[in-house]
Amino acid sequence: MGLDVGSKTVGVAVSDALGWTAQGVEIVAINEDLKEFGLKRIGELVKQYEVAGFVIGLPKNMNNTSGPRVDAAKAYGQLMMDTFNLPVDYQDERLTTVEAQRMLIEQADTSRKKRKKVIDKLAASLILENYLDRQGKLLNNLK
Repeated sequence: MGLDVGSKTVGVAVSDALGWTAQGVEIVAINEDLKEFGLKRIGELVKQYEVAGFVIGLPKNMNNTSGPRVDAAKAYGQLMMDTFNLPVDYQDERLTTVEAQRMLIEQADTSRKKRKKVIDKLAASLILENYLDRQGKLLNNLK
């Protein structure tokens, strides 16, 4: 399961059974200030999609440094491990939201209001796809 963690929402994506493709599932509302992290809904999705692990996007700065959002993403990853006892990996997500916005504008000519409703889900899908691609390339290099 790919997760694009923000301060108010978490975009959720899952892969197919073979781990080749990713598709956005939904956006889960959270509230970091109130320590509401959408665990009930994430748990329902984990069961529904028989999730074996999480891939969480790391929003690094363009110069590859880490800021407070990276710390928040890692804290969310630890929460996922502690709550669901599943492995967590991280994927650099620089520019995934920008790419998702570009895709929605160019390919779907989606209005700004509609983009806001799906952008996190699409970003989660891109995070998971990039991770799956990276894993495939690593496996191919081992052969």
